[in-house]
Amino acid sequence: MEHMTAQQAAEAAKGLTFEAVWAAMMKTDARIEESRKETDARLEESQKKTDRILAELSKNIGGLGNSLGRLTEAIFTAELWKKFHDMGYPVSQQSSNRKFYDEGQVLAEVDLFIENGDYAILVEIKTDLSTSHVDDHLERIGTVRRYLDARGDGRKLIGAVAGGVVPDNVLKYAHRKGLFVVTHNGDAVDFAQAPQGFKAREW
Repeated sequence: MEHMTAQQAAEAAKGLTFEAVWAAMMKTDARIEESRKETDARLEESQKKTDRILAELSKNIGGLGNSLGRLTEAIFTAELWKKFHDMGYPVSQQSSNRKFYDEGQVLAEVDLFIENGDYAILVEIKTDLSTSHVDDHLERIGTVRRYLDARGDGRKLIGAVAGGVVPDNVLKYAHRKGLFVVTHNGDAVDFAQAPQGFKAREW
């Protein structure tokens, strides 16, 4: 690094006043501030683009999940009534996404409601069945039982859960709770093998 002599420094400083130095500093500050604003603007625009991409991705993933759920419901809905008929529960009609209302409020919604004059079978259908889904369905059946009792409908209720994926622990849990469990083996819809002595619970 080349060092300035005292004479060279004195020559370089000639004509410099406080005002001139101050003006130069202000000009530099202005350029720095302008550069900072440009950088902030670019970062903000980049963040907006990222947010838009993430929002679109989330929407697409959600849509895929909804589509898969609808497909799972359609697969089970098409065949389940036959399975229950063969199990000794004659079917007079079935309805999908059956809602139960009270004073304008939805008390419960059942994925598949299979019924006849003596029984009504409430089926919850999930792509990936979990124990929490089983618990939710048990509560749902209780709600529908109270709804029907309040209207003088004494039909017995039976519960079932169906899943594209049913882990072994969930299968055992549902059976312990007295629910039929329906799976898809790749070729057809069928009842999962229940433990010896299994008896479906009636509400």
